[in-house]
Amino acid sequence: MNQRVTVFLGCASVLGYAALGYCVERDAFGLFLFCFAATFGAYALIIRQQPPLKTLVFWALAFRLILLASTPALSDDYFRFVWDGRLAAAGMNPYLVLPSVFYGTALAQNIHLTELFSHLNSPQYYSVYPPLNQLVFGVSAWLSNGSLWANILLIRVFLLAAEAACFLVLVYFKYPVRGLLLFYVLNPLVIVELTGNLHFEGAMIGFLLVAFALLRRQMVWLSAVFMSLAVATKLLPLVFLPLIVSRIGWRKGLAYGAVVGGINLVLFSPFFSQELLQNVASSINLYFQKFEFNASLYYLVRQVGYWYVGYNIIAKAGIALSALALSGILLVSFAKSKWRFHQKAVFVLTIYFACATTVHPWYVATLVALSSATNFRFPVVWAALLPLTYAAYSTQPYHENLWLVLLEYAVVGFVAYKEISINSKTPQHTAFEI
Repeated sequence: MNQRVTVFLGCASVLGYAALGYCVERDAFGLFLFCFAATFGAYALIIRQQPPLKTLVFWALAFRLILLASTPALSDDYFRFVWDGRLAAAGMNPYLVLPSVFYGTALAQNIHLTELFSHLNSPQYYSVYPPLNQLVFGVSAWLSNGSLWANILLIRVFLLAAEAACFLVLVYFKYPVRGLLLFYVLNPLVIVELTGNLHFEGAMIGFLLVAFALLRRQMVWLSAVFMSLAVATKLLPLVFLPLIVSRIGWRKGLAYGAVVGGINLVLFSPFFSQELLQNVASSINLYFQKFEFNASLYYLVRQVGYWYVGYNIIAKAGIALSALALSGILLVSFAKSKWRFHQKAVFVLTIYFACATTVHPWYVATLVALSSATNFRFPVVWAALLPLTYAAYSTQPYHENLWLVLLEYAVVGFVAYKEISINSKTPQHTAFEI
């Protein structure tokens, strides 16, 4: 009977993913929320059935393949992926080309960039995507020969291949893959945002989890290689370096960091120039001091700034909250406590997001993945609530509903507080610990 129920729920989910991938636009918030809520409800019922491992793997693959030919509808970041890729395929350095300056040139027209410009969400910023991304962008653009759909398909194939390869490595190293499947791999937010909307967190998370699994096996230097790949995909894993240093000691930890830095320098070397450092630094600086979306502490600080000085204090608040996040990360990483490595990793990332000025839905996928090796489930609750943030795109120009943001963080904060309080009294460690 349970198998029939799982099959029914799986088939219903297929319809939900098909609708989300091919029929729902970002500004149709009501329809999007209905489809996502139905899909998440089916997911919750599936994990309650506790299907066998093979069944979980089958549905995880099936849900992703449904989205294989889709064009991202909830995010426009992929236009910059294609833009950077076409530049690289034409032999140009994507870190040195500013879209708003370049798009009107004859060369831009020759390599099919003019048609992309109006869709770029940050044409005034230099690219900040790390070198492994640029490699995928460039190869996909070269193979697609000017076809936007083929370009998207090739990037998605890489992301799926990277996820599958990392999953197989995790199975080999006896990572708790059942929990990973139940709470991360089958999670609708993960499938819609990473596979459907083409975000590279999927590859980064795979590399990161393999790095942690290798660290548990005392394979420190191989772990550093996979951590390097994670950083070369997204810079976010750098927040875990203090935690790794606290785990393996200062001597090995500094060497570990040197390996990560050295490999990334090699990967950046084909693009390297003085202008690259200036351009990437300026874009990252603007990100922390100008962009804001779905924040928590920052929105409170911003409101206080409006009350006292009458304008948005993001420039100062962004720096102050970054310092607060760094202090919290160092405290969690080095303070002696009964919390295990993965639990601390969850705390580190939670602190980082709490102090961030921008928390897009796909960012939280990393937190969901890390929590799968612990008994914390507040990230899964957060994943269920993050679709509320898309209400901002139902208006032009987009405008956030701060009541929905308040609801999101109030619920997540309450669940996190209860789980941490319970575990502080009676900690229940998982079998996979470092």
